[in-house]
Amino acid sequence: MSQLFSPLTLRSVTLPNRIAVSPMCQYSVSKEDGVPTTWHLVHLGSRAVGGAGLVIAEATSVEPRGRISPQDTGIWNDEQVEAWKPIVAFIKEHGAVPAIQLAHAGRKAIGDWVPVSSTTESFPGGNQPEKLTGTSEIVKAFVDGALRAREAGFEVIEIHAAHGYLLHQFYSPLTNEGSLEERIALSVEVTAAVRAAVGPEVPLFVRITGSDWVEGAWTSDDSVVLAQALKAAGADLIDVSSGGIVAHADIPVGPGYQVPLAEAVRRKADVPTGAVGLITEAVQAEKIVTDGSADLVLLARELLRDPYWPLHAAQQLGVEVRAPKQYARAF
Repeated sequence: MSQLFSPLTLRSVTLPNRIAVSPMCQYSVSKEDGVPTTWHLVHLGSRAVGGAGLVIAEATSVEPRGRISPQDTGIWNDEQVEAWKPIVAFIKEHGAVPAIQLAHAGRKAIGDWVPVSSTTESFPGGNQPEKLTGTSEIVKAFVDGALRAREAGFEVIEIHAAHGYLLHQFYSPLTNEGSLEERIALSVEVTAAVRAAVGPEVPLFVRITGSDWVEGAWTSDDSVVLAQALKAAGADLIDVSSGGIVAHADIPVGPGYQVPLAEAVRRKADVPTGAVGLITEAVQAEKIVTDGSADLVLLARELLRDPYWPLHAAQQLGVEVRAPKQYARAF
């Protein structure tokens, strides 16, 4: 029996398989108002039709100054909530679980506003940030975003604490000072606050950077400590990516290159993990789940190339496919 196509239950939600659509920015908000469009409906809906068990909407900002760009989606007001509702409904209708990644870009925001960060040092090509002296507004923004996401119908919440964005800026030693415990405090506080707000039934993921890929910076061992703290704060799964804190790092890019980072967190922190990064083949994805490297595989560019990758993977692994009736004659 295929482990990749076995269900995964986290709290009150059961994913029909272990394939997730990784959150990918579409830069397709036309009015710079954070409101998702028909593009998002078709993009995310196609992946649900294609058989993914979990569909995670792109990094969606919890406040206007937290957008990566003016073309990014938001979840800070009621208009955005209403626009997300039909998208979420379509994903559910086609058998996938809808999720959203709550994000704040920090100093990596590119727009006509002053970004905020743990530092006053700008990211290359970006505006100089204002250093945050207090973080209560940030915590509240994530909590409010999570509650709005639940109102829109999202069943899984992911907190974005990776790729050089705000929460990562606080815990990387390249962009913040203090002990490891002091630097991870904001990520842990946000996680605990969101968990308290959404209640005990909602699965909560956190995406972290498993390594900065810079000598003397954030390491896999640091990630284990962070994952343990996030688990204690209420996280159910750690989605392990890497890099992003600096413009240039020596990243050993190759098939499944981040899987060992997810495996280290899973085994040493004793918490479910998601693996992401150049996962492209059905047998490769099956092995990641079967050998215990991760509990979930997240595909990004491969699902841009082929929205129906899960259906094709099922055929390759000898699993009966769950194709929509409109497409049944093709499978």
